[in-house]
Amino acid sequence: MEKRPLGQTDIEVSVICLGTMTWGEQNTQDEAFSQLDMALDHGVNFIDAAELYPVPPKGETYGETERILGHWLNARGSRDNLIIASKIAGPEPDFTYMRGGDLRFDDKSIQAALEGSLGRLKTDYIDLYQLHWPERKTNYFGRLGYEPRDDHDTTPIKVTLEALKRQVDAGKIRYVGLSNETPWGAMKFLELAREFALPVVASIQNPYSLLNRSYEIGLAEVSIREKAGLLAYSPLGFGVLSGKYIGNARPKDARLSLYTRFTRYTNPQAIAATERYVGLAQKHGLDPAQMALAFVNSRPFLTSNIIGATSLAQLKSNLDSALVSLSEEVLQGIEEIHREQPNPAP
Repeated sequence: MEKRPLGQTDIEVSVICLGTMTWGEQNTQDEAFSQLDMALDHGVNFIDAAELYPVPPKGETYGETERILGHWLNARGSRDNLIIASKIAGPEPDFTYMRGGDLRFDDKSIQAALEGSLGRLKTDYIDLYQLHWPERKTNYFGRLGYEPRDDHDTTPIKVTLEALKRQVDAGKIRYVGLSNETPWGAMKFLELAREFALPVVASIQNPYSLLNRSYEIGLAEVSIREKAGLLAYSPLGFGVLSGKYIGNARPKDARLSLYTRFTRYTNPQAIAATERYVGLAQKHGLDPAQMALAFVNSRPFLTSNIIGATSLAQLKSNLDSALVSLSEEVLQGIEEIHREQPNPAP
């Protein structure tokens, strides 16, 4: 498994990262253990979690994913060989069950969230601690355009970085990252970190797939010039790029079959583009999911591609995408579709 530098840190992570958000909802603990064992056997050393998980989030399962990962780390004794990432949840009115609804990125909330994650993960430190989404009101989670709104009561970015530095100095965090961030936000964190000797952002975890290449518009340059690479999430667009939902199919126990709330990747334009990408893969004798993942893996601004699976067969196929190299003809075909149907699922 290829390894790539995590920002300007002293560690390298596998180009495939194992995502965990189904554990405790669609997957049992035993199934999660099997996924972890298989991923490690294939050379994965990078695991991404969050206090929010599993998804869909709800009070009764809050933190369950981290607990499952903690049980596995305790059982296998392999903590020092792995890079463990997690995230602190940002503001959301419905998440009153998290830390009493105090979801600001200030010292008190960061300390409380971090201690909770460390306890569930059964570890003394987290390698990469990420802000799951901005505290300020901006465009993320499917919103392309920025609409100015009153957000003067948010924690200043410098204060957030100072709170994170206290945890770095205490040895509880090694490095920090952003998620669902914008070019302005990423550059502001980087600017303040350098000006005041605060933790420098190592990565940006945002959506990126054949159906959503909006990261390329502004953040790709930030990733390359500032050495803060992309951790791509939803690289298969909630599984739609595998082709399994074509023709309005709804396979048993698949995410979009179980949870109708997820519509980001199923609008008419996304469906039409998906059909074309699947057709391109089939024309060249490629597995559609592997082609979609291999495209993400090939991007020069990518640090790691976060895959998720609910079965070992899915996971094995996704892991094997690291061995797939796309021909120039396939890449040209992808670009042709993208030009005609750009970013249908932002």
